[in-house]
This record gives sequence, structure tokens and C-alpha cells, in this order.
Amino acid sequence: MIISLCACSSAAAQNTAQPASTPEVTPALTDAEPVPAAAKAPQENKSKTIIVYFSRTGEQYNVGVIEKGNTAIVVDMIAEATGADLYEILPADDHYPMTYNALIDVALQEQRDHARPDIAEELPDLSGYDTIFFGSPVWWGDWPMIYYTFFESVPLSGKTLIPFTTHAGSGLSGFDRSLAAQYPDCTVAKGLAVAGTDAQNHQDKVQTAVTNWLTELGF
Repeated sequence: MIISLCACSSAAAQNTAQPASTPEVTPALTDAEPVPAAAKAPQENKSKTIIVYFSRTGEQYNVGVIEKGNTAIVVDMIAEATGADLYEILPADDHYPMTYNALIDVALQEQRDHARPDIAEELPDLSGYDTIFFGSPVWWGDWPMIYYTFFESVPLSGKTLIPFTTHAGSGLSGFDRSLAAQYPDCTVAKGLAVAGTDAQNHQDKVQTAVTNWLTELGF
């Protein structure tokens, strides 16, 4: 299975997605441990950049049971370099299995149902931010469906949006194009794709990729 559910793991659950004829089961459901979900309000002389992300722990493809989600690991690197604020998307009903095969089955069914899982925390006010990073594992070639709940609830205009993924072989999986379609009045910058196995086992390599990417973006 090449399930693009990569990068986020555990019992919580990125917006679009549908498995192609052959599920991009690049086992990819991997991602983040619970982190404070509420975004800090930007203050004068403070960061005008925020990272919105979804990540999961538990059993993930090719890395076993992880204590910190793949996407969350990349988030920390970006935040350290940019000083960005954070908002973690957490499900109100965390029904996502901790075992990989069960998780990808649930993710696929949510895609087929066009599900819009509820988000636990109050949605952030992004009006004070100029730049928004969106990070997520790739689930069946798309954002996890809970991300669509976010996209359809938080209007944006005039912002710079930057996608990044953790995956098991699907790369960026068109996340840049889907952001541009969702927010036509925003600018979508070059994204970054990180293999879940690298996030867990080759963090020096990932750090170099993140640093080069951010430098190219002007950070």
C-alpha cells in the first residue's frame, strides 16, 4: 500500500484526499504528539508567521511506534529557525487508531465520505499574520480530511501560504496546488516534502533540507 498517509501519527487526525486508483499507501499516517493548540496572538515586534499543523504518533509506516509525530519534528525545526507561533489541529473526537493498518483504513473511509471531522480547539485568528506554514502528513495522496474542516472554516486573503508534508513516498502530493485552489487570493510559496523515515531516523539530513528551504524562502 502506498498510502500517502505519512508523517502524522497517533490518535488524532491534513483536508483533501482521495486515493488514486492505487492507494498511495506510502504508509504515511504519521504525526504529532499533542502540543498547545491555541495560536498565540501576534504582538508588536513579534512573529507575524504561524505554523498550522496536524501530526500523529503511534505506529507509523517503516518507523514503528513513534513518540513524536513526523510532522511535529519538522514543525520544531521550522519554528526554531523562524520564531513562528504554532497552532496544532487536534480532533474533537480522536477516533484515529494507534495501529498503522487500522489508521489508514479510517483515513480512506473519511476520504470516501468527504468527512469533515470537528476540531477540538477554538480556531485561530490569523488576521495578524503575514505568512502561514501548513504542515501535515499525506493521507492517501491528500491532506487528512480534518484539514479541510480548517480550510473551510478559516477564510484567508492576501497571505503567503507555505505547505510542507511528511510522507512515505508521495512527496508534496499537490498540497501547493490544493492550497492555491482553496485560497485563490493568497500567494502559495514553494513547499517542502520530508520522508517520515528521515524525520525519525535522519534528522541531521532533514535539518539541512529545512534550513536550505527556509533560506530560499527568505527566512
